[in-house]
Amino acid sequence: MHNIESIYKDYFQTIYKYLICLTHNEDIAEELTQETFYKAIQKINTFKNDCKISVWLCQIAKNLWYDELKKNKKIKNISEDEYFSIQMINDMEDNIILEESKKNLYKKINNLNEQIRTVIYLRIVGDLTFKEIGCILGKTENWARITFYRGKEKLKEEKEDEGKK
Repeated sequence: MHNIESIYKDYFQTIYKYLICLTHNEDIAEELTQETFYKAIQKINTFKNDCKISVWLCQIAKNLWYDELKKNKKIKNISEDEYFSIQMINDMEDNIILEESKKNLYKKINNLNEQIRTVIYLRIVGDLTFKEIGCILGKTENWARITFYRGKEKLKEEKEDEGKK
C-alpha cells in the first residue's frame, strides 16, 4: 500500500518542474500538477512497481498535458521545435522506463540458481543458441533449452506474484 501523502510531499516539486518544462507556463503547470496527484490517488491500485513512482507520475502528468492540448486544440498549432521537444521528452521517458525494467529483470535473474542464471545470461546477453550453451556447459542442447524455459517460468511466476501484491 502506498502512502499518498508522502508520495505527494516527495514528488510534488519533481512533477511541477517537469510540467513547467512541458507547458512553459507556471499556472498551467500548477493546475496539472494538482490534477496529476488527483489522478494518481484514483489509480494508485494500478501502480505495479515496475518503474519508479516518479516515472509513473510523470507519465500521468504528460498524458494530462496532451489531453489539455487536445481539449484546447493547441496541438495543431505546435511549432516543429516544440513537437521535437515533446518527442525527445517521450523518448527520454521511454528510455528511463526501459532501463528501470532492465534493472529489475537483471536483479530477478541474479536471484535464480547459478545454472539457470548462467543459461539465461548466455542466451539473452551472449545471444547463443541452446546447442552452443549446452556445448559450453558440457550438457545437451535439450538440457539448455529446458533450463532456460524453467528460468523463464520462475521469472513469470515472480512477476505474477508481484502483480497480486
